[in-house]
Amino acid sequence: MTDARAPKRLFIETYGCQMNVYDSERMRDVLTPLGYAVTEKPDDADLVILNTCHIREKATEKVYSEIGRLRAHKERRALEGKGMTITIAGCVAQAEGEEIIRRAPEVDLVVGPQAYHKLPELIARASRKAGERLETDFTAQEKFDALPARAPDGVTAFLSVQEGCDKFCTFCVVPYTRGAEFSRPIADVIAEARSLADKGVREVTLLGQNVNAYHGGAAFTDLLSELAAISGIARIRYMTSHPIEMTDDLIALHGSEPKLMPFLHLPVQSGSDRILKAMNRKHDGAFYRDIISRVRAVRPDVALSTDIIVGFPGETEKEFEATMQLVRDITFASAFSFKYSPRPGTPAAGMIGQVSEDESSERLQRLQSLLFSQQAAFNASQVGRTLPVLVTGKGRMPGQKHGRSPYLQSVHFNDSQAQNGDIVDVRIIGSSQNSISGELAVLTPA
Repeated sequence: MTDARAPKRLFIETYGCQMNVYDSERMRDVLTPLGYAVTEKPDDADLVILNTCHIREKATEKVYSEIGRLRAHKERRALEGKGMTITIAGCVAQAEGEEIIRRAPEVDLVVGPQAYHKLPELIARASRKAGERLETDFTAQEKFDALPARAPDGVTAFLSVQEGCDKFCTFCVVPYTRGAEFSRPIADVIAEARSLADKGVREVTLLGQNVNAYHGGAAFTDLLSELAAISGIARIRYMTSHPIEMTDDLIALHGSEPKLMPFLHLPVQSGSDRILKAMNRKHDGAFYRDIISRVRAVRPDVALSTDIIVGFPGETEKEFEATMQLVRDITFASAFSFKYSPRPGTPAAGMIGQVSEDESSERLQRLQSLLFSQQAAFNASQVGRTLPVLVTGKGRMPGQKHGRSPYLQSVHFNDSQAQNGDIVDVRIIGSSQNSISGELAVLTPA
């Protein structure tokens, strides 16, 4: 039952991947029945949650820096006779919970990514200063079973179907912070998708650390096909996927299922076979190129996205150039690129040949220059085309709408009539590196 008193203020800061965005939404859903309403600033929040990412070192330090700022707000509110509960959630909480408790006594609660369904109980316990401040159990199935019904914010929604990872890439902390691969039962996923559709969601993005390794009582392609059969769901996407899980059936589905959008995020990490082996990626460059060739054969207009790491231990200039050549050969519509960051407890952190910060930065700059030019070129290639755009909200200017293209591009166009959730034909008339713009197309009837 919802608390009828004045709402308590909740501030959630989200770092990192789409899974964390989903987790933050679900934490909000869990706390709403307790009378919490989201606020945009932490200054006067009764409850602050930092939902953290542990992929890179600077992200971890950013969390401690933010805790320092929150300390001042907490002390000020205490002088005013008010309280503030500071909670650290997510992967930093899972990996460094005891260190957070030791280093930051102002933190009231540390919650791992598989325990946020317990937040009501944990927050009540923290407010009484009773019991442990640390909760980092791995209970993925229990978490999903205990979560309340979704309250989507708009016509697009993330849908978590798989968590954890069994691949053990040598640079990655996910197997240690998210646990072993777990797939939700297909019946649960379909039920949640139908509920989202009933609430107006038109596009779902399936999430997982290795989403195409889904095995919740059916193959991933079966899950996609069942989702496509749901009335109201017009578009389906998925991320993040792993090259070795790109099955023949999944590749074929990209050519046969119109609701599966022509967008594929497929991390490659490096173009050097020796580096890929050192990363324990379980594929080489030729394997990756073959997948891309086969996807493009069934869906020639597919927009490709990837993840790339530069400066992995031992990476030579020649091996970095192999990455650059792979990017030139494939061409990507978008990409996430990073400098290697050693994470405690991962095999790569102890490897010899750590690349200097200056050299890694210089390589990243060269890589991003190439990637950004490819992204701008892909967006420019849409000018003159008429694209079906899913309307998601208001645009930047009066009378303007915002939407998504099939290729996940942000689209701004002039129209005063289209409603959120409509799919309208937009003639693309301009582009930039990060978005495209257009005008409502008037189509001649056939």
